[in-house]
Amino acid sequence: MSELAVEIKDLVKEFPTAIKRTPHRAVDQVSLTIAPGQVYGLIGPNGSGKSTTMKALLGLLAPTSGSCEIFGKNSLKTDSRKDVGYLPENPYFYKHLTGRETLKFYGKLCGMKGSSLKARIEELLELTSLGEAGGRRLAGYSKGMLQRIGLAQALIQSPRLLILDEPTAGVDPLGSRQIRDLILNLKSQGITVFLCSHLLEQVQEICDTIGIIHQGKMLKQGPLDKLVALEDQTEVMLQNASPQLLAKIKQLVTADPESTFLSCSHPRTSLERLFLEETK
Repeated sequence: MSELAVEIKDLVKEFPTAIKRTPHRAVDQVSLTIAPGQVYGLIGPNGSGKSTTMKALLGLLAPTSGSCEIFGKNSLKTDSRKDVGYLPENPYFYKHLTGRETLKFYGKLCGMKGSSLKARIEELLELTSLGEAGGRRLAGYSKGMLQRIGLAQALIQSPRLLILDEPTAGVDPLGSRQIRDLILNLKSQGITVFLCSHLLEQVQEICDTIGIIHQGKMLKQGPLDKLVALEDQTEVMLQNASPQLLAKIKQLVTADPESTFLSCSHPRTSLERLFLEETK
């Protein structure tokens, strides 16, 4: 069995409260696994525990109980993060730096230098469609461009796992589409992506596996195709079927020579409807 990219077991995270004696449980017994090369989407309303789960995985928060591992290494250990790139929901950048200078700064923080760093910067500017804007200061970047330079900095050290917290938050439709296309491009390169979002349509376009979290609890998770399938219904699709055949479909579908049986599968609900049903 291949090594998992991410394994979270029975994660609990509690925070002290000023008013109540009992702490607030932000994450309650959450478990999930992500195989290498997958795109996993963790969805839930604001305050559901998405970002807390991600921060625990990154080692930015110590779990109250449970464990988080990245490629088999405990996430509280520093060496577990060498293969991880992270883009927070509201990244902070030095606006007086240009795009190239920003990537150079983060590259040096990762121990990169010389011609290899320079080549990597140009590669990432091209990948994020910021080649022409690489010499401009970030103060003149749009929200979408800032998110893309954020993705570029998260990729600077060629990570195997990319963690994205609301990567398209506040981005216009065009910028959002560019970011989604970039994530799909990274997936094609074998990079594992773990993202959280409340934009369900976007998650449905790019994710292989979905987890629905609400009030700190994992309500449902699994392959996207399976989750949105309506198991108690069957959908039959026919080509060039006559009205007579439609009326007697069960008896005649295999006997009518002019009809072609294309598929028989479970019809699907939308991810939005599934999410609303699980969290109502």
